[in-house]
Amino acid sequence: MQIEEGQKAPDFCLPALTPEGEEKEICLKDLLSEGKYLILYFYPKDNTPGCTTEACDFRDSMNILTNKAVVAGVSPDSIESHKKFKEKYNLNFYLLSDKDKKVLQSYDAYGEKKMYGKTTVGVIRSTYIIAPDGTIVKKWRNVKAKGHVEKVIQELEKLLENT
Repeated sequence: MQIEEGQKAPDFCLPALTPEGEEKEICLKDLLSEGKYLILYFYPKDNTPGCTTEACDFRDSMNILTNKAVVAGVSPDSIESHKKFKEKYNLNFYLLSDKDKKVLQSYDAYGEKKMYGKTTVGVIRSTYIIAPDGTIVKKWRNVKAKGHVEKVIQELEKLLENT
């Protein structure tokens, strides 16, 4: 399903770990309840090089992001896998588990992709900035992990200047 900027973000509820490490079900409305922008990013797998780089970049940027946005990472990994990932790298944002990949599919973050010249089916590294009213204001697809968080922060700062 194609999802574009300006559209309402697809609703969801998923098992999650909170920034404090608590296990609970988290819904889109919960992530938007603070009245901040939501940075919702989809990544293939806990503890892999690119995903670790991206997660650690978000972790290291939370001092800049906390007052401006809520960050949530989504992958098909289990809560148990997320716990190990969170503990190993001291991650300080939401991690959501989408085992059946329904949310990944609704956000156009799962499907055919090319890797090392081969076409495979899997998670397409994607990031969305969602406004407090639930509207998608920015979408990135097929992102490179390294340096991506900087682009997200720059875009967020532009959005905040215009509000």
